[in-house]
Amino acid sequence: MSLNSIMNIGVSGLQTAQTQLRVVSDNISNVNTPGYVRKVVDQTAAVTAGGGAGVDVARVRLSTDRFLQAASMSASADSARYAVRNELYDQIQTAFGDPSGDGGLFGDIDSLFADFTALAETPTSSPARQETIYKTQALFNEAKSVSQRIQALRQEADSRLGTVVDSVNPLLEQIDKLNKTIATATVTGQDATGAQNAQQTLINQLGELMDVKVEARANGGVTIRTNTGATLVGEGHATLSYAPAGTVGATTSFNDIWLTEPSGARSLALEGVGSGEIKGLVELRDQDAPAAAERLAELTARIADELNRAHNASTSVPAPSTLTGRNTGQSLETALAGFSGVVTVATVDAAGVITGQAAIDFTNNPPTDLASLNAQLAGVATASFSNGVLTLNGDGGAGLSIADDATDPSLKGGKGFSHWFGLNDLVVSDAPTTYDTGLTLSSPHGFTPGESVTFRFTGADGARVRDISVAVPAGAGTMGELLSALNNPVTGVGRYGAFSLDGAGALTFKSYDSSGSTLSVVRDTTSQVPSGVTMSNLFGLGGGVRAARTEGFSVRQDIQSNPSKLALAQLNLSAAAGTPALSAADGRGALALSDVGKRTVSFSAAGGAAGGSKTLSNYAADFSGDIGSRAAAAQSRADTASAVLEEANTRRQSKEGVNLDEELVNMTTFQQAYNASARLIQAASDMYDTLIGMLR
Repeated sequence: MSLNSIMNIGVSGLQTAQTQLRVVSDNISNVNTPGYVRKVVDQTAAVTAGGGAGVDVARVRLSTDRFLQAASMSASADSARYAVRNELYDQIQTAFGDPSGDGGLFGDIDSLFADFTALAETPTSSPARQETIYKTQALFNEAKSVSQRIQALRQEADSRLGTVVDSVNPLLEQIDKLNKTIATATVTGQDATGAQNAQQTLINQLGELMDVKVEARANGGVTIRTNTGATLVGEGHATLSYAPAGTVGATTSFNDIWLTEPSGARSLALEGVGSGEIKGLVELRDQDAPAAAERLAELTARIADELNRAHNASTSVPAPSTLTGRNTGQSLETALAGFSGVVTVATVDAAGVITGQAAIDFTNNPPTDLASLNAQLAGVATASFSNGVLTLNGDGGAGLSIADDATDPSLKGGKGFSHWFGLNDLVVSDAPTTYDTGLTLSSPHGFTPGESVTFRFTGADGARVRDISVAVPAGAGTMGELLSALNNPVTGVGRYGAFSLDGAGALTFKSYDSSGSTLSVVRDTTSQVPSGVTMSNLFGLGGGVRAARTEGFSVRQDIQSNPSKLALAQLNLSAAAGTPALSAADGRGALALSDVGKRTVSFSAAGGAAGGSKTLSNYAADFSGDIGSRAAAAQSRADTASAVLEEANTRRQSKEGVNLDEELVNMTTFQQAYNASARLIQAASDMYDTLIGMLR
């Protein structure tokens, strides 16, 4: 071996040791840098003409493990997803209050029923009446407040979603720029690990926002895709766009997140997002919060309806001379159809003595329109009907009281005549709150042909599937025709599910998709004649319409202003002539109001909970437990995801992280290698000097 070869071998060893020491120094200096991946130098034996020629640095690379990286990023996405759901759902639970305490919504419900029980003992006490009215209004105010807080959380989630989407785009842009830097360094044989480390840090940040698939490119850098294969970073980078909805209400239709790939292809981003903070925010906004709001609305609506049932069965003393109902969303002819049984409308004087009465027999002589209704009232009262509202006026301004027959009460869909029309409601609302319309397939719907409802179908991932506008058909105007139009597979929603009308006249939709797609209403131009009620409000189409009910309830204003108008007495039709049939000391109406919580009610499916028959108190207790269990489950999932992330990061760190003891050993080893190479060079130099000296 020549002295030049020895000298070159020594120089190669010196250069390699220098590179190793530089890498070790870089590793040690970054021991506390978050996300830093340890660098490793791959060295190979140099060979020239079949003989050893020293050592070469093959490459400087990151000590990465693709499997551990993928596991860590998946765990990071899940942790961010469940952490944000837990954070916001905890606020939903807080809005409802402690179910075991006296305060909060559920405590207010129990307290109200107890107050009505106490009022039954002192029905003539004006302060007791006023306090009970105040507590009733307070309950609905609290329900409204909880609903508004839930909507505020939805708005917060939607706003944060916009912020997160805005954070994704700079990450994609920077990752793409580093791709170019890494590719250039790889092609020219330069050290690309600095850019790779910076890129990996950005990828880690991206992985917290949305789950992605990362693939190494042959020429250096990475390709990043969504779960559906859409390219986020490749030959260029994608762009996400989203506009938050602004003011968020129960019926708000949120905007879509659009993904524009480097190629220009455009798709819905949520189709490829299965985890990460984006997924958690969408789930809270579109699933968790609406479910809580829908169940709250169902509970609140049933409480109001049952209070109204009891209040309509009673009368204030003195009795009112005018009874004005609620908007039925129907024509009078349609609203009168379907009743059975007997109801008595009586007039009473200031002393509570009956001065006249008329029995309406829906079974044997049913009124079918305003004229026949007035004929059966026989001058005791005069009925009028306008904009879906029935009004009764007592003859000569006399007080009015309504009582169902004890053995054959008037009934339609489980409601008496006064309750059905809301003639003496305690709690009023600005829109329909229950959806048992009593309509049949042959009933006229009252909507004008050509008016339309636009439905939106949304997948379980939160991405919009399709918007479908269905027009009211021309024809006889029956519910059967409307149902056929809605379920038409070409011009209606028949490809995605089917509407059906049950025996109580409730219109419900069942999806063919079992994965969790939902239906909502984004536009409704219909107006029922003569009531003016829209189709979506009349039938409660879409969870948003149903959830919005909570914010419309209030105790009737004249009752709030005058506690004596609270109906606590019940008409005694068997009272002897000339003796009072109504008494201010009668507290039976208050007892009926206090028993509302014990009454078995048919609840509609809401917020993922199946409908069925339960008492109001049991439904409230189940709802309270459900809120608590969901919050606990959210906390458990967040804790579990955090623990999995910690374990994944620990394992990843053991492979990719800097170990000071190991690096110090490497430093000693490479220092010795450096010294050995230097001594070899020195020896070769000495040999050169000796040889030259001999030649002199």
